[in-house]
Amino acid sequence: MRIRHVVIPAAIIALLLTGCSSSPEPTSTEEASGVGTCVDTSSGAASKSVTVEGEAGSEPTATFDTPLDVDTTERTVISEGDGDETAHGDWAGIEITLYNATTGEKVQSSSYAGGPMQVKIADDALIPALVRAIECVPTGSRVVSVSPAADAWGEQGSSDGAVGPGDAVVIIADIVSITPLAATGEPQEVDPAFPSVALDDSGTPTVTLPDAEAPTAFELGVLKKGDGATVEDGDSVTVQYQGVNWRTGKVFDQSWGDGPAQFGTGDVIAGFTKALVGQTVGSQVIAVIPPTDGYGAKGNDSAGITGTDTLVFVVDILAASR
Repeated sequence: MRIRHVVIPAAIIALLLTGCSSSPEPTSTEEASGVGTCVDTSSGAASKSVTVEGEAGSEPTATFDTPLDVDTTERTVISEGDGDETAHGDWAGIEITLYNATTGEKVQSSSYAGGPMQVKIADDALIPALVRAIECVPTGSRVVSVSPAADAWGEQGSSDGAVGPGDAVVIIADIVSITPLAATGEPQEVDPAFPSVALDDSGTPTVTLPDAEAPTAFELGVLKKGDGATVEDGDSVTVQYQGVNWRTGKVFDQSWGDGPAQFGTGDVIAGFTKALVGQTVGSQVIAVIPPTDGYGAKGNDSAGITGTDTLVFVVDILAASR
């Protein structure tokens, strides 16, 4: 059971997600890469031929002769950052602009405002063309890549029709940051009446409930205080979380072990929204959520939650964008 609905944070991400594309057959480069291992994506005549105007962090404009095609993905680093290098399997914050390399038309662009999009750099999460563009690159870099249809949408084309069957693609990507998998903020003092939280080496929490009646009103404690952007209502957030039922003391839902979850602040139960909005990225919070801010009188049968159950969530706020 998940505390969220399945939502799409941005149209461009919907297009580039493997599950939302036309799912081309795996390529040799896709099969070659595993967690922590990057494919050697070299610069070539095609990627060097693309002229990119605009500063990193702002929306670029690309010009190139059409049709532009390649046999394998090529990548040229336009400006190299001095941050840590991304690895296959990392979560990263990126900004991207996508062109149809056959027609020269711009397909889509991210907002370049309000925080970068968060993606997992993995072949089971994104089309190989985007993975090849952003893996094993220092953060702060801007790159341009040219990928054949086999690394994009193959002979089917993209689901929105903007990239036709057999069309190659051009991607300009800004690799903004590597997203931590746990909260990085400074530990804070919390009311001892709150449930206690112990963390293992990976950051996974274990919640110990006090021997007391469950609170009847929403309560929030800050376990770690991050120094990132403040989450606003309507933001898309990337988090790790664990939910515990006060009545049973058992975990009924968590992202730990599966990887971060992404959703809009308006797409979750009211108590979860209250726990997020107004907090800063990098923070870890603990929220005590009564039924009125949770699943209400109906509860949630699939999670074993009754209409009178109070819930406890520990949430690591990893990123936010709008």
